[in-house]
Amino acid sequence: MRYEFLVGLRYTRSRKRAQGRNRFISFISLVSMLGIALGVAALIVVLSVMNGFQEELRTRILGVASHIQVHSVDGGLEAWQQVAEEALRHPEVKAAAPYVQEQGMLSFDEAVRGTIVRGVIPAEEEKVAEFGRHMQAGAFEALQAGRFGIVLGRDLAHALRVQVGDKLTLIAPQGLVTPAAVLPRVKQFEVVGIFEAGMYEYDSGLALVHLADAQALYRLGDAVSGVRLKLDDLFAAPRVARELALTIGTPGLAVADWTRSHANFFRAVALEKTMMTLILFLIVAVAAFNIVSTLVMAVQEKYADIAILRTLGASPASIMTIFVLQGTVIGFVGLAAGVAGGLAIAHNLDVVIPALEAVTGATLWNKEIYYINELPSQVLAADVVSIVSVSFVLTLLAALYPSWRASRVNPAEALRYE
Repeated sequence: MRYEFLVGLRYTRSRKRAQGRNRFISFISLVSMLGIALGVAALIVVLSVMNGFQEELRTRILGVASHIQVHSVDGGLEAWQQVAEEALRHPEVKAAAPYVQEQGMLSFDEAVRGTIVRGVIPAEEEKVAEFGRHMQAGAFEALQAGRFGIVLGRDLAHALRVQVGDKLTLIAPQGLVTPAAVLPRVKQFEVVGIFEAGMYEYDSGLALVHLADAQALYRLGDAVSGVRLKLDDLFAAPRVARELALTIGTPGLAVADWTRSHANFFRAVALEKTMMTLILFLIVAVAAFNIVSTLVMAVQEKYADIAILRTLGASPASIMTIFVLQGTVIGFVGLAAGVAGGLAIAHNLDVVIPALEAVTGATLWNKEIYYINELPSQVLAADVVSIVSVSFVLTLLAALYPSWRASRVNPAEALRYE
């Protein structure tokens, strides 16, 4: 081993019999390591949660929504079969299904809730969404034309206090004009299923009926609201939507992809991820620059040692290497501890969060606020590599100035009063 590394590692180790200033320097080194470890761990956990939240939100939205929607700007699309055929000619469109989407009000006993009513054909809808996989009770296929069955989100069913087999009333805003007044259209539906998509927006505000029943209730005739499309690659949706807008010949249509329909969700997550990354990197930077004070104190303490090494023939570059190594070891130990702790927490959030809630008595994850019912986590290797690289560069930069100052020590001045 070269003597620079031997001396640098010896300076880094905390000696059991260190006293006075040496012990204080060791304490500051430990604090610097802990600061870097906490900052790196926090970065890994936060970015993993942001990645998981974004992926989970996208998965759950697209499990109920669609990759692309083609709808009429006038509110009614009669030649939907032709639109579906033209869309399916695109090589990246995998499936198409018609839908009717209107507003309504559900009433059962004394409970009343507003909802979005979506009319679908179960066999076709299963090709573009995954309601069958999300069913908690009943069956999605129980929606049959003329039966007037309805499938509710779990939270909506809980709010209305209904179960499979109960009959509730659906009130449509489109009214019947009579000489006396405008009367709302009212129809009784039987609950044939309850689904849980895991996203509060849909679980609490979406009701599914058969397409024919929705057309009859809302007096649409053979028209539908639009056609929902599923793609082979969901990330190609913006490009495919632009291409379909040019190729579909039916006039009066609008084409919207999932990135536009739920743009606010994903923009908010991306912005929050960027800002949290910057804030936490500042924490790492503060912890890294604690190394500056540690090394400055170490240089002052080792003034005589540096002078002796210089008189024995050590070059300024060797002296600088010793203290750069000392700062690098402090940073490396902190990084290693932070990465280990961050990965451990990020991979076990399903245990950590309930434990913290049990200890504090507070609700740390409210699905009504965050749209999904559990805290997700997805560790990306690229994020971990970026965090480690930037943090290591910060610790290395923090060690350069004190090390340079150590290399400039004049042996004669340092040993004058020894």
